[in-house]
Amino acid sequence: MFDLIVNGQRNTAPRDIVPLAISWAVHILGIGAVVVLPLLFATDHLPMVPKEVLTYVTAAAPPPPPPPAAPTPTPAEKRPSPRPTPTPRPAPVVVPRELPPAIEVADDDESASDFDSRDGIAGGVEGGVPGGVLGGIIGGIAQEIPPPPPPPAPRAAVRTGGQIQAPALVKRVAPVYPPLAARAKVEGVVILEATVGRDGRVEDVEVLRSVPLLDRAAIDAVRQWVYNPLLLNGQAERFILTVTISFNVS
Repeated sequence: MFDLIVNGQRNTAPRDIVPLAISWAVHILGIGAVVVLPLLFATDHLPMVPKEVLTYVTAAAPPPPPPPAAPTPTPAEKRPSPRPTPTPRPAPVVVPRELPPAIEVADDDESASDFDSRDGIAGGVEGGVPGGVLGGIIGGIAQEIPPPPPPPAPRAAVRTGGQIQAPALVKRVAPVYPPLAARAKVEGVVILEATVGRDGRVEDVEVLRSVPLLDRAAIDAVRQWVYNPLLLNGQAERFILTVTISFNVS
């Protein structure tokens, strides 16, 4: 070392480069083994890369067309003024140069006095009516159709008595004495007015003289009675008669 400093020369031996080269080679081989060997043995596990890759791209729908532009208003066209309607002119009056020959009128030897005793006037239509219009239509229809006649009002029931005698009683049902009235020994006379229909059955019953505990029994019994129909001029009529029912406990 003393010689190197004094003389100013560096002693480089060739034996220092060989270990350095050997160290580089060893490092390169180690790094290559670490990097390259896994790539060589891992090729079987890598995914297959397709040779051709087809890409489908869906085209986007075109945007809707813009709405049509509003029509530009145009100035209103001038309408032609209506032409005045020509007034027809009257035809000119032509005066004949010569008078026509006289027209002979046939005389049928009839005068107005010949029709005084008849209804109508000469030239009327057959089937006309007295005071009708000349030239009327046979079988013509009047302008206003008269309304139909109202239906006949129903006749009131005929009250028996005098010359109209009540028909014979065909079916008579005796009244049932109410138990309460029987225990209370209620007696009396109930007077009813019965309306009989055209078929002889009692339609309505009205109490003229009442006994409170006996009225219902009397009404129920009379409603079941049946009479022969009352015939007036061969037609059945409704009639009214008075019925007296006496209730006696004994």
